[in-house]
Amino acid sequence: MSNVVQFNPNKAPAFAKKRGELSDVAKALMGGGGGGGGGGKRISIKGGVFRLLADGKEIASIEDRHLDVVIANAAADIGRTFYAGAYDPEKSVAPDCWSADGNTPSVEAKNPQSKTCATCPQNVKGSGSGESRACKFSQRLAVVLESDMGGDVLQLQVPAASLFGQAESENMPLKAYANWLGAQNISPDEVVTRMKFDTKAQSPKLFFRPVRWLDDDEHDIVLEKGSSEEAKKAVTMTVAKTDKAPDAPVLEAPKKPKAKEPVEDDVDEPEVRQEKASPAPNKRNNLASVVADWDTDD
Repeated sequence: MSNVVQFNPNKAPAFAKKRGELSDVAKALMGGGGGGGGGGKRISIKGGVFRLLADGKEIASIEDRHLDVVIANAAADIGRTFYAGAYDPEKSVAPDCWSADGNTPSVEAKNPQSKTCATCPQNVKGSGSGESRACKFSQRLAVVLESDMGGDVLQLQVPAASLFGQAESENMPLKAYANWLGAQNISPDEVVTRMKFDTKAQSPKLFFRPVRWLDDDEHDIVLEKGSSEEAKKAVTMTVAKTDKAPDAPVLEAPKKPKAKEPVEDDVDEPEVRQEKASPAPNKRNNLASVVADWDTDD
């Protein structure tokens, strides 16, 4: 007999039953309104490992292949970033062009590639490595650890491969997960979400699934965290600025990178079907020691 405890959408706690429409977090992740990275505290998935960073410096890494969090806030739109130069993992540089709303380049972009993202040559398959796009999709989340909901708000930037695609049983990209929850009238900030790595993917790729409902006290904490300034900063797309921008946009076809660039699964931004999934066991991550060592003075 299986000892797996499955998430039951029908066993909603009191706060979820009293709530009217879905939260802003749910609407943002499903594609319609909600919240909007700073140099604060965040989660990185570089190298297929969950890493906790503060102001760009790694504080700790987590050996587990999954991490349980609560999504407290989310950017209202899917952003885009384009780098003209070769990829260098040792350098942190501002993108040549970027868009916070995925529709038009930011007015602060130093080298805009087109008037609109839809007509941009960097948004064409094959403009990047292999069949990928040179301009990358991503969406920012503000999350708190299940083991420390009252602690730091952490930024997580979800790449395209983890955003789009079809749900396969319990394995759901972020958009499919948000839509699955929405179909059950559940908001992401009402449940504990398990993020786990796709071990078959060549580059870091996450799947999402619900673990359990929050209780009333936990939900109150998450609502407060989600409306905090640190959460708003975490989901607001900003990039480092340079001293001087070029005089004119560069619209020519991109050159092949000189250095090997990590492969990112190229995916379109499809209409995601809502599919039922088999949620994960209710097993809490043991991150108490990591959180205890977190430098709250940063």
